[in-house]
Parts: sequence; structure tokens; C-alpha cells
Amino acid sequence: MTTLTEIERAVTGLSRKDFNKFRDWFSSLDQRKWDGEFEEDAQKGLLDDLANEALTDFNSGACKEL
Repeated sequence: MTTLTEIERAVTGLSRKDFNKFRDWFSSLDQRKWDGEFEEDAQKGLLDDLANEALTDFNSGACKEL
């Protein structure tokens, strides 16, 4: 199995072109994983309190349109 240290060493040894490709790939992967976690949390109702608080603030006039 590859260790984090080995991965770090490999990434720091990349050419500028390959590093840019890796960065774009990793950023996309990170976004997809975050979106998946967010969706799971939403389906489990873990964000309901935050949504209700935001709606209460908006409906009470505590917010303004951007």
C-alpha cells in the first residue's frame, strides 16, 4: 500500500505540467466527495436546523438580498 509520505514525495517530484493536471484532478475529486457528503447529511436531516434558522432569519427581515 502507498503511504502518504510516498504520495507527497511523488507529487513534489511532478513537472509543472503534470502537477497542474494533478491539482485539477484532485480538486475535482475533492469537490465530488464534498458534494456526496453534503447530500448524505441533507438526506439524514443533519442540515435541517441550519436551514430552518436561515429561513427564520430571512422571513423576519434579518437578511437582505445581495
